Amino acid sequence: MDVLVFEPNLLGYHYEIIVIDDGSPDGTLEVAEQLQKIYGEDKILLRPREKKLGLGTAYIHGMRHATGNFIIIMDADLSHHPKFIPQFIKKQKEGDYDLVSGTRYQGNGGVYGWDLRRKLISRGANFLTQVLLRPSASDLTGSFRLYKKKVLESLVERCVSKGYVFQMEMIVRARQLNYTIGEVPISFVDRVYGESKLGGNEIVSFVKGLLTLFATT
Repeated sequence: MDVLVFEPNLLGYHYEIIVIDDGSPDGTLEVAEQLQKIYGEDKILLRPREKKLGLGTAYIHGMRHATGNFIIIMDADLSHHPKFIPQFIKKQKEGDYDLVSGTRYQGNGGVYGWDLRRKLISRGANFLTQVLLRPSASDLTGSFRLYKKKVLESLVERCVSKGYVFQMEMIVRARQLNYTIGEVPISFVDRVYGESKLGGNEIVSFVKGLLTLFATT
């Protein structure tokens, strides 16, 4: 798992990039170390862990080292392009949103590099969540988001799901707590190197998690 936690102060803002690497065998940490040499330890913070411990704990680990009031979370494989970050910041300022989520399913958002099976699974999962949970957001399973730091801390404390369901529960809990949610259309591009981990076990876990949220929220 490779997660970038941005303190979003690009283009004239103060920022830091926190890299959480869970023992990835693909050389992510080595690349991050080279970037740290170029940009400095004050801009690139490396906070690796020895093994995969879950997405929620990765968020907590990153938050502990974040110094700003806002946090952007995105995948480190460039499936989430940094060019959208200024749009997230602009959207947050427009409505003082507690959370701004990237959406693949509104405006000019989209997905590139997935085969038909993966697109159908994603669309089907999103449709089911809309029907059962009515979350007031168009894309629940994406992970490219901007949070107020205090809001993120509050949500992580309440979320119990793992895997793909975790992102969905974050939005559902935000709605329950009356946090405001803005959306920015994004283009999601499947990773060029490595493989996305979506198999039968992940799908079954997603369905179980969805039904649990339906019954408890």
